[in-house]
Order: sequence, then structure tokens, then C-alpha cells
Amino acid sequence: MPDQLAYWLIIGLMMIGLYIVIAHANLIKKIIGLSIMQISVFMLYIGIAYVEGGAIPIIDANTILYSNPIPHVLILTAIVVGIATVALAMALIIRINEAFGTIEEDELAAGAGEQ
Repeated sequence: MPDQLAYWLIIGLMMIGLYIVIAHANLIKKIIGLSIMQISVFMLYIGIAYVEGGAIPIIDANTILYSNPIPHVLILTAIVVGIATVALAMALIIRINEAFGTIEEDELAAGAGEQ
């Protein structure tokens, strides 16, 4: 069980993010929830890629177990894409607020029904 504790914490973090996305009507809170879910996926991939006792991938006569750097590089790329996505979402939320005067999902839906 102690070796699986990190995975249970990651699952808990993902469920917290999912709850925030589902339970809140505020668009900024939804973006925060999606970011929390995204971070939990990053942590999951990094946790899976970890090799106990693995060395850096430089060929050495004394080393027989290496750690694969590809998952970590992919996560770095995903972090950059995630930051750009959150920045774009925040810019869209600002434009929605300027156009409709609210960032609450239910008020936006009610306003769209009136037009």
C-alpha cells in the first residue's frame, strides 16, 4: 500500500479537479479545475516513468539499468502547451465578460435564450 500511495493521491487530485469543473458555474473556476486535472495527469506520467535505481541514459560500463527520458520530455512539452491553453482560455473569458457582463455559465445560458 505505501508504494501505491502516490497513485491514490494523484487519483484524489484528479477527482478534486473534476469536482471543481462539474460543481462550479464560474468559468475561471472551471479553468482552475481543468488545470488541476492536467497537473494530476502530468504527475501520473512522471510517476509511471520513474525507474527505481535507474541512471541517466549515458552509456557506462558499470550501469545496467537506465531511466527513459522521453516521458519527462513529453511532459515538459505538455506543460508549455497547457500554459498556452490556459492563457488563451483566460483571454476568451475576458472577452466573454466584456461582451456579456458575466462569467457565470448559467447566466450566459439564460442570456443566450433571450436573444
